[in-house]
Amino acid sequence: MSDIVVSVDVRERTGTGGARAARREGRVPGVLYGGTRGPVAISVKANELRKAINTGKLIAQMVDLEHKGERQPVIARDIQFHPVTDEPVHIDFYRVEENSVITLNVPVHFINDEKSPGLKRGGVLNVVRHDVEVRCKAGNIPSEITVDLTGYEIGDSIHISAVTLPDGVKPVITNRDFTLATVQGSRAGVEEATSVEADGEDADGEETEVTEEGGEE
Repeated sequence: MSDIVVSVDVRERTGTGGARAARREGRVPGVLYGGTRGPVAISVKANELRKAINTGKLIAQMVDLEHKGERQPVIARDIQFHPVTDEPVHIDFYRVEENSVITLNVPVHFINDEKSPGLKRGGVLNVVRHDVEVRCKAGNIPSEITVDLTGYEIGDSIHISAVTLPDGVKPVITNRDFTLATVQGSRAGVEEATSVEADGEDADGEETEVTEEGGEE
């Protein structure tokens, strides 16, 4: 669990007009929902929200929401950003308890690319999934899923079964061993070999034997 505390105010006005009014006051409108209580329109100071976002621990982590001295655990479910300024324009918080089992997406992080023989030979890591949907307790959310690339050759696929997930963290997809990434031959190497193979002759007019190393399998 992170140590982030987000102070909010309850918005009296809802809808588009209320959201615009909040932004004019330097605040970011949002909604608090989930649990047995109904949704509540809220707002957060824009500078405080930016600070929380910049920690890298706000999205998909349990944090404390504070209103008039009272706190409750929540998860930031979604943040919308302005397409031009990249400033946050809306945020949704979801009520949780530490032992609540929730479903959310966790980012995938790849390490030890320098220890992958395939990548060292010029291969390319093709990421199939940048995040994985998992189920876990709200108080046990992993910050990332780490994939070790050590030993992977060109043509290899990296499946979820190759990853050690933290205790109590399970992928939502259970009916197949889905792929996280593959190690492919570099496009430049494949195109060069294909071009030489198409020519079929060297400068002296003799046939040239073409071998393709590091190409896609």
